[in-house]
This record gives sequence, structure tokens and C-alpha cells, in this order.
Amino acid sequence: MTTASKLPTFDELPKFKDFTGCAWEVWGKDDQLGTVNLLTDDVVKEASKEIKTGKAICLNWPVNFPNKPVFDRKSPEHEVRRHEKFSTVFDDHLHINTQSGTQWDGLKHFGLLQHGLFYQGTPASFFKNGKIDIVSPTDVDPELIKYGIHNWAQHGICGRGVLLDMVKFYTEKHGKLPYDPWTAHPIPLEDVLACAKAQGTTFRPADILILRVGFMQRFNGATQEERDALAGKEETFAGIDQTEDMKRFLWDNHFAAIASDMPSLERWPPLEGVPHLHSTILGMWGMPIGEFFDLEALAKHCAETGRYTFFFSSWPLNVLGGVASPPNAAAYF
Repeated sequence: MTTASKLPTFDELPKFKDFTGCAWEVWGKDDQLGTVNLLTDDVVKEASKEIKTGKAICLNWPVNFPNKPVFDRKSPEHEVRRHEKFSTVFDDHLHINTQSGTQWDGLKHFGLLQHGLFYQGTPASFFKNGKIDIVSPTDVDPELIKYGIHNWAQHGICGRGVLLDMVKFYTEKHGKLPYDPWTAHPIPLEDVLACAKAQGTTFRPADILILRVGFMQRFNGATQEERDALAGKEETFAGIDQTEDMKRFLWDNHFAAIASDMPSLERWPPLEGVPHLHSTILGMWGMPIGEFFDLEALAKHCAETGRYTFFFSSWPLNVLGGVASPPNAAAYF
């Protein structure tokens, strides 16, 4: 097992064509976990020491929201049906795009757009496009489900969580949030570091980094008309900047995963000619990207207690060969 202490630095990673920081085969040519490899038994055991009061906070937006998703995704449908034979028995029928709301982006979601490749240099043509039928749990084609979300589901994404509350940081500094989260505003690395310093937050290898940038606060305060209009307009959202220094920060701190409350972790869309950060984080490193996390209750508790670290637990849906999943995430204090 390659631990954080044995990992190469960002500048030591090889390049792949026009991309810096290629971590293919860092954990071996057959790896399907990516940076989740950092969440070893010892790391999880140490992280469990963050639980001191037992307070638990849900980080999942209800799967019903947003009712009108962005990025042309299917609206969630929830139907309750009474059993045909028993009047006091009900079932749920739930139809969702796993990335319409709170989500982990998996390794099959986003690759190197210019090169048609995914994690470990896997060509897009490798993945089946269409319905996947798996009948027997004892006879599963490993190639059919390769790089699926089930790998993280069966391992778990559990460890020490760290919240960087950019909303609180900016509001205290400027008197108000100096940008609209629904615009393509970049969060520079210097502000990320300044926020951490202001909170008294330091990082450890294998931390799960979570950023509150402001989508949920903005959404909760908007009119229904404004909320519904999001699905019909060009997608523009605030998020972390796509710089080499940002990449170096994320890799050299050896975060196991990264998430935010935005529909896209990175500033969306990138500036013309700037590669998507998704391509590096997912495609080059195999690092889970969380989006649409509901961080409002978490931010409130962190501010009240002055604690911005906690035990983080996430068990994605165990879908063989799945592309993405709701995270089923919680913070424990």
C-alpha cells in the first residue's frame, strides 16, 4: 500500500501530453480506488478521535432537490404506491440522475476531454453506453463494471473531514459575500489558505476537504422563480480556480477527497483555453469530487463550536459499474 508519506510531490509526477500531475499507476496499474487508497484502517482509526460529543450532522440535500436540475439532467421523480394486495403496505418508486443533487462524481464521470481518456489512461470506448444488466452476484464481468462507484461504496469514504467556510471568511472580511455564487467567480488559492489560517485549520494527509462557497445559502434565499430559472440558463457557478498552484495544493496535501456545496466544485465554466479541473482531479488522480453538499447546518455548528474538523462518513450506493452516487454523508463531532 502506498501511503501519503511515500507519494511523489505534484512536481515529481510525470506529465501526460499537455497535462501536468499524472498519477496513473501511483497505486498500481490495476488500481480502481484512486486517492481513496489513502483512507487506510489506521487513518480511519485516528480520524475517529474527532468524535468527542457524538453530535452528528447530515450533509445530504434531500434527493428531491433541485426539482429542476442544472446541466440538462433529469428531474428527480418520487412516487409512493400502495401495495396491490395489502392496504397498509406502501412502496417507493424513485427515479433520479445520480448527479442531479448531492453527489460524488466517480471515475467514469469525467475524463481528459481533449484525449478521450479516463483514469489510468482508459479510453472512453472501454465503457458500455446504455443499460447494464447484471443478473447474478456470483457471475459479474469485472471489465463491465471496471472503475465503477461500487469500489468506493465497498471501501467507504471515511476519515477526517475539514470544512473551509469561504462564505463566513468572505462575509466577515467584506461585510457581505463579494460575489454571486451563481456566476463564474474563481476562488483563488490565496483565499483558501487565508480562510484556513483564519479558522486555525491545518491539514493532515488523507483529509477530506470540504468547501462552503455559497450555493445553498443563495438557493435557500432565492425565489422559486429564480430557482427554477437556473435549469434554463447558461451554467455559471463560483468555484475553486483552475491554476497549477491549486492543483499543487490539492495534491501535495494528499487529500483523499474534495467536496463543496456548489453544482461544480471548480469555477464554471473555465476560462477559454484552461483545462477543466475535473480532468485532473478525477481523470489524473482518481480523487472523488463531491458537489451539492448541504453544508449549512455544518457551517453553523462549526462556527458555534469553533471546530472545523470532524469525523466524516460516506457510503455511496453500491451500484456495480455506477458512474456516480448520492454520498450518504455525515459529520460527527
